[in-house]
Amino acid sequence: MTNTSLARHFVLDPSRVFLNHGSFGACPKVVLDDQAAWRERLEKEPVAFMVGQWERSLDEARGHLAQFLNCQSDDLAFVPNATHGVNTVLRSLAFPAGCELLTTSHEYNASRNALDFAAGCWDARVVVAPIPFPIQNPQVVLDALLEKLTPQTKLVLVDHVTSPTGLVLPIERIVGEMQSRGVDVLVDGAHAPGMLPLDLTRLNAAYYTGNCHKWLCAPKGAAFLHVRADRQAHIRPLAISHGANSPRTNRSRFRLEFDFTGTTDPSPWLSIPAALRFLGELLPGGWDELRQSNRKLALEGRAQLCRTLGVQPPAPEEMIGSLASVPIPPAGRRPGNVYDDALQDTLVEKYNIQVPIFYWPALDLRLVRISAQVYNSAQQYRALAAALTRELAARN
Repeated sequence: MTNTSLARHFVLDPSRVFLNHGSFGACPKVVLDDQAAWRERLEKEPVAFMVGQWERSLDEARGHLAQFLNCQSDDLAFVPNATHGVNTVLRSLAFPAGCELLTTSHEYNASRNALDFAAGCWDARVVVAPIPFPIQNPQVVLDALLEKLTPQTKLVLVDHVTSPTGLVLPIERIVGEMQSRGVDVLVDGAHAPGMLPLDLTRLNAAYYTGNCHKWLCAPKGAAFLHVRADRQAHIRPLAISHGANSPRTNRSRFRLEFDFTGTTDPSPWLSIPAALRFLGELLPGGWDELRQSNRKLALEGRAQLCRTLGVQPPAPEEMIGSLASVPIPPAGRRPGNVYDDALQDTLVEKYNIQVPIFYWPALDLRLVRISAQVYNSAQQYRALAAALTRELAARN
């Protein structure tokens, strides 16, 4: 049922219908081999690598990523994941008491928790712009944010692609409108790299963080934080280390502090070039064809689910990338599930289908969210639709 010609490049269980690339990604064999080679190189002579080769290797990997993102390499810092990137910015900034930090009702839970924590530290207030779902068009998002904007707003935290609902938000317009009013934007782009074409120089957001382990298919632990040059003086890594008092003058303080925060495994970051190269060469049209193919498959999968379940598509096609969520009938939770929803357990145990079913409290909705990556096929979404129909009918 998989796209076998491309699924062979991954180590995913071929008997499993894996429709949840969006949660943790999946790493191709060739990239895992590259990561293993970096680890072996490190372990052969740890001191020589950490002291003499680490910095040069990071520079090279960061340069490849910067080219892909169209930004300056020195404006990038490697972090373990996008949540780490969000926390790095929020824990670095100082907010005046009584100010407002603006986000949307679709914000990723971990990032929202970080925002709440930062607000509590500075006696600030989190303001939430409610975004409906189903949604009519991208303008609804911008209008909702602008309606909640006040002279007290100091920062906007917004997803580029929402996690619970799989919506591509109009991030260029959001950043432009906010920054024209003197308000910085922190973009949680966890899903965007590899799913959407990115030009961070043109976007010009104050802060942008994204994962490389999702749609770039790099190893787990590969992510980045992009900080605009005029904002770097105030942004410090979560772990303050040797770079804080380094006497070196050949690298920026931002570079010195972020590139080494203590001993860690750098292989996920160093394998990013291998992931960029492999996925970029997987289809004849390169990255553009890969993104378009995944998006087409996600739209086909969503259409199949909507037809079978008898619901309308909850968002316009222009707001869909390689993720798509569809509302399904609610059901009471049962304790003791492996997953949050008993239906997800059933889909795994009975049909060998891995897809997230979750309750979204912001709008009291129960959702099924599909992902589309090169190893998936239209047949898999048909199997999911049939299984959902059968199980939902059995529960009514």
